[in-house]
Amino acid sequence: MAQPEMSQKRKLGVLIADDVQETRRNTRLMLATIDDVEVVAIASNGLQAVQLSKEHHPDIVLLDINMPEMDGLTAYREITKIYPDIGCIIISAEKDTTTLRTAMSIGVQEYLIKPFTVDELETAVARVYQHVEQTRKKLVQDTQLRKQREAYLLQLATEYAKSHRTDDQAIDVFEQLAQNPNCEARWLQNLAMIYVVRQKWGKLKVLAEKIEQRNK
Repeated sequence: MAQPEMSQKRKLGVLIADDVQETRRNTRLMLATIDDVEVVAIASNGLQAVQLSKEHHPDIVLLDINMPEMDGLTAYREITKIYPDIGCIIISAEKDTTTLRTAMSIGVQEYLIKPFTVDELETAVARVYQHVEQTRKKLVQDTQLRKQREAYLLQLATEYAKSHRTDDQAIDVFEQLAQNPNCEARWLQNLAMIYVVRQKWGKLKVLAEKIEQRNK
């Protein structure tokens, strides 16, 4: 059987969510036979799955479609808002093409029909883990690119502030910095001064409100 290739020493964390106790038990037993995989949390409904995902940050969630409190697809939407790197295997008692399309549209990687075998589960876990690895690499790359871009903008902003530039390029740089919720006050003040010089009163009013909100 194909085992998920782990690039790290730690085990692959999996969360199970199903409202049927027997399914939860059987799925846990199946996962116990897969090397380098451990069940980090078990939920009996979608709402619990979201809460436990916040606490344990699993690598993969196995979610039943139909559950009380919150269905599996809604739960996965909520989970990815918190952790976009978590993979998902949806499990269902029946193969419904509409549900399958919806699952794919929100980023679900695998879809298993009950009852499924250990081999099917193991293959699904391996595939989803590959997706998780790729997603995490992309998130790291995106973070690095964002930091490089921010460093470049700060360099430009420092130069423009010293030379008191008020042209369109200066506005663009300071406005991009202002989009960051943690933007330093001095850059917001520079932007405000440029708006005054350029008589952009509408933008100045919006910026003033933003600064006021930050100071509360």
